[in-house]
Amino acid sequence: MKIGEKLRDARNQKGLTQEEVADEIHVSRQTISNWENNRSYPDIISVILLSDLYQMSLDVLLKGDKDMIEHLNESTNIVNSNKKLIIMGLLNIVVFIFMIIFNQIISENKILLASILSLSIISITIFFYQIIRKF
Repeated sequence: MKIGEKLRDARNQKGLTQEEVADEIHVSRQTISNWENNRSYPDIISVILLSDLYQMSLDVLLKGDKDMIEHLNESTNIVNSNKKLIIMGLLNIVVFIFMIIFNQIISENKILLASILSLSIISITIFFYQIIRKF
């Protein structure tokens, strides 16, 4: 059984509305609806709060939904997240050094200049995205 179905069943057994659950765990009613309809997954803190609210063990709530387990694994894997951040940081440094070393060649070749600037913008954008996502 998917976590959304378990959440909906548990909420109905407790006689709560989506609005009441949302108020209790400090999210929007739409968020509860999305979780219950398997359009998105709760984060680990919300899962713990829901487990407490519904008086349901985390084991019962999470077992059987491979997608939810994968989501939690991805969202809590700090090592993997830090690897991406370090790789993007190093890529930005390499591009910057490349631009300094080959400044004369780059400035004369408009296509190369446009390519490197595009790569720089994309690289910096992904780097900042990773930083923002981390918070």
